[in-house]
Amino acid sequence: MTDHLPNLDLSLFDDVQALPRAREHKPRILLLYGSTRERSFSRLLVEEAARLLEYFGAEARLFDPLGLPLPDDASMDHPKVQELRDLVLWSEGQVWCSPERHGAMSAVFKAQIDWIPLALGAVRPTQGKTLAVMQVCGGSQSFNVVNQLRVLGRWMRMFTIPNQSSVPKAYMEFDDADRMKPSPLYDRVVDVMEELVKFTLLLRGRKELLVDRYSERKESAEQLMARVNQRSI
Repeated sequence: MTDHLPNLDLSLFDDVQALPRAREHKPRILLLYGSTRERSFSRLLVEEAARLLEYFGAEARLFDPLGLPLPDDASMDHPKVQELRDLVLWSEGQVWCSPERHGAMSAVFKAQIDWIPLALGAVRPTQGKTLAVMQVCGGSQSFNVVNQLRVLGRWMRMFTIPNQSSVPKAYMEFDDADRMKPSPLYDRVVDVMEELVKFTLLLRGRKELLVDRYSERKESAEQLMARVNQRSI
């Protein structure tokens, strides 16, 4: 694994603290990116992030958006929609990365979020999960997309970590082997992934307490009472 991280100074990490606690499964992290181009820099960035996550003891999976239909252009039974939803349910945390297009996230990325419902029956697929946000820019550095992704994360009831990554002139930051070059921008990606794993472990087993809401308990109680009254008629 360390052979795949030539830009990382491994002497600066405590291996014991970096790994998941004993007898617990690895943090499960889903990575989403926002371009289907053959050489997509948002994909290259999440691939770099996935290598770091695995070094920090997580299990990382990427969703390929190629072939995902536009929202409402297909049924929920579409194979790509089901693949995405299954990965969301599997994950404890997520990484979202989109290119900036016309000052906003890409349609490819937004379509993925729009296929993820706030609720699947009694299950809330994203509520209480950790989230790290990143963006790539074709020109000078911008934070438009990461700011939008934070709004989306809040709407999806996720815990978005404080750190984030924005990579300007992304075409200059990757070498011919599609690996990110050493730079302060790479170091920031390391910071974000390390922080994501730590927050995911810290919140493990505490999510239910933190997302328990009075209004939802009240709604559930009212629905239960309605069913009881219906049966008694």
